[in-house]
Amino acid sequence: MRIAVIIVAAGRGSRAGGESPKQWQMLAGKPVLAHTLSAFAGMQVLLVIHPDDRVRAEALGVPLVIGGATRDASVLAGLQALQGTGVTHVLIHDGARPLVSRGLIDRMLAALQTHAAAAPALAVTDALWRGADGLVAGTLDRAGLYRAQTPQGFRLDAILAAHLAHPGGALDDVQVARDAGLDVMIVEGDEENLKLTFPGDFAKGEAILRGRDMDVRVGNGYDVHAFCDGDHVWLCGVKVPHGRGLLGHSDADVGMHALTDAIYGALALGDIGRHFPPSDPQWKGAASHIFLTHAAGLARERGYKLSNCDVTLVCERPKIGPYALEMQAELARIMGVDGDRVSVKATTSERLGFTGREEGIAAIATATLVKA
Repeated sequence: MRIAVIIVAAGRGSRAGGESPKQWQMLAGKPVLAHTLSAFAGMQVLLVIHPDDRVRAEALGVPLVIGGATRDASVLAGLQALQGTGVTHVLIHDGARPLVSRGLIDRMLAALQTHAAAAPALAVTDALWRGADGLVAGTLDRAGLYRAQTPQGFRLDAILAAHLAHPGGALDDVQVARDAGLDVMIVEGDEENLKLTFPGDFAKGEAILRGRDMDVRVGNGYDVHAFCDGDHVWLCGVKVPHGRGLLGHSDADVGMHALTDAIYGALALGDIGRHFPPSDPQWKGAASHIFLTHAAGLARERGYKLSNCDVTLVCERPKIGPYALEMQAELARIMGVDGDRVSVKATTSERLGFTGREEGIAAIATATLVKA
């Protein structure tokens, strides 16, 4: 079985509004047709266009065929162009359906292994009314009704013969096939396989693309600092009175260090030591908000927003509870995010290990970044 894809894009699509036909309008920064072609990447594609669109269509880098005055005439032009090329089966797809998924395409290819014709569809689940003069004039039985989609697939010789014999005016290629006596298998469609028809459909399409392109990054950070002489510790940007201090090259804010490393980790950018080497004397005694501000800034520069972060401080003392809300607020201020996206909590190690012996404090942090 050798498959080719005919993408029909010769229409003018006036209902969509805009200065250009809908297939040439922009969707998420690219022409609609560019998205449609991307869905069939790696497959043999033939694009059927209006003669007025030749120049911009050539920039897409796929073979072109000039279509006819109607959709079925355009499909026939594409089918005839595939004669003698060795293609045995064809998928026929609307250029204004840029959101077709690879899963749906694969289901169609599987169906054509055993059937001469197949098409995707979704069962009608809403109540159906007949209307007249703006009023409900009756109801229809939805049992056995489907919403048709593309790509519709056929054995090339069968659908070419069906189009040649058809008088024209068919709603889609399934109607042409059935009028020629072909049985068409129903394949499960996809709710996201939206056909752009009206101006509002473009906003829906962009929302679907954003959902597909969602980039979520998660990073973890871990840090430890030993106690030393002192009368306070810095934890998550808050000065906490204590009978000892924390030893470190900077201000030894173990919680902020762990969180900073979590953000760097989510970005795959290493750790604090890569960006602020301890061998560099300028960072001796530095306030840790410098590090966290840098990490949060890198995230923003790369188009990410902090969805949430969680810092756990592990120590017997000092007690963190009285300061936890202040710590959350300070971390949120430093990173420029809402306070409800920041969590600070504490636990003990039940007197076990170095934290249990009160030799130091450990911190674990997790940060989740989402592409804005």
